[in-house]
Amino acid sequence: MMMRSLLWTLSIIALSVMPVFAEETLEERVKILEEALRKAQEYGSREIRQERSSPPATQYPVPTGPITDIKVERKGEERIPLGFGSTGSGKLIYAKPFLSMPKATVGGYADVMYNILSRQNLDNPSRNSFGQQRLVPFIYGDITDRVKFAAEIELERGGTSAPISGDGSINVEFAQIDYLVNETINLRGGILLVPVGKFNLLHDSPLNDLVDRPMVSRQIIPSTWFEAGAGIYGTVYPTSLSKIDYEVYAFNGMTQTAGGITDLGVRNARGSLSRDRDDNKAIAGRVAISPMLGIEVAGSAYHGQYKTTAGAVSAGMINIYALDWTLQRGPFEVIGEAAISRISNNNATGVTSRGIGPAGMFGYYVQGNYHFMPELLRRLAPSHFSEASTFTFTLRWEQIDTDTDNRTLANALGNQRELDRLTVGLNFRPIEDTVFKVNWQYNTQNDNVSGHVPVGDFNSSASRMDGDGFLFQMATYF
Repeated sequence: MMMRSLLWTLSIIALSVMPVFAEETLEERVKILEEALRKAQEYGSREIRQERSSPPATQYPVPTGPITDIKVERKGEERIPLGFGSTGSGKLIYAKPFLSMPKATVGGYADVMYNILSRQNLDNPSRNSFGQQRLVPFIYGDITDRVKFAAEIELERGGTSAPISGDGSINVEFAQIDYLVNETINLRGGILLVPVGKFNLLHDSPLNDLVDRPMVSRQIIPSTWFEAGAGIYGTVYPTSLSKIDYEVYAFNGMTQTAGGITDLGVRNARGSLSRDRDDNKAIAGRVAISPMLGIEVAGSAYHGQYKTTAGAVSAGMINIYALDWTLQRGPFEVIGEAAISRISNNNATGVTSRGIGPAGMFGYYVQGNYHFMPELLRRLAPSHFSEASTFTFTLRWEQIDTDTDNRTLANALGNQRELDRLTVGLNFRPIEDTVFKVNWQYNTQNDNVSGHVPVGDFNSSASRMDGDGFLFQMATYF
């Protein structure tokens, strides 16, 4: 093919210069053309001989998932797909399909904070401290057009290798495989975020305008809440302006053998990722209705059985119901979440000094955001305050009561999470993915408790949780 192209090129060049030799006879012109063709044929023959004498180029990587990036000499071996048909030993470590066709995207987020408080509070056990709360890598993979993978690995406070034993942790917060059928219904399985409330699904530090997470989303909905399970999700469009999103899954469920449901909340009762300790599946789901852009109201619920620590006591049930909302208009935004739970047969938690557990919990938060950007700053320092930059003023009011029936007052320690909080915040985003936050918090705690340490800052569950003060945070996606 290359030789033909070359011959055509030479012929055209020769024809184009023929007028220059117009005075030459026809016989002389033919001789000129014949000489040009002869030279072109000799050049093409030399190239063909050179190509034949060179070893054939091996096509790596190939899209069928063979051993890649490691040269194999045996003819045909590069076409063997990954599996037990792959031969060898030392090279088998490279027998991975993603090496031949990279499909994964790695990203994540990180944050760091500093607080100055009068006393510890629910989220901050130290009054004056720096804290590297989270380093969270994400892994997303497009396996095929229909098969997707997503995972989040959270390293909190330095991970398990933190200098102080037990100070940090490493968790796989979700690792899910999706099979896309169509927009109406899709399959999902793995370690899943439990769809109760919206905050548990969107809890990343760079997304949120305040430093501390809402109390209701930590104590009553134990964010970040993840369980092993499977189910379906999808979207339907009733009209051209509206849509309804849903997801529903079956999970292993909570268990008191992992930790008791006490007046400190339900966080310690989150279930096992390896097995169902109760041999009885839990169900959770969320339905979000958006009648138009800027408005969404969603309801969600969790229903499951749990075993108490005391073997002689029969199993109980826990139900959590939540409502969340998002209202946006121009630079204004109102968001919030409310949750209520009912727990049956919670009379033997197995937790020292907290043997009687609560029968009900309730909490909520309401948050208003105002986004703005002074034009003067853009004119004075356009490289720092661009069209993508914004300030946000935020006000949040929230309350929780983890023992609405006051049952736990019968314990040596009880009713210690009846809390109110007011947070005022201002943050700056140079771009949407990066945020610098300044917050002021005012916390109060109900005095109708048993077993409280009345004064001091002892960093224990019996200490008061009403510290006030300032919190600062930097957070960014990467």
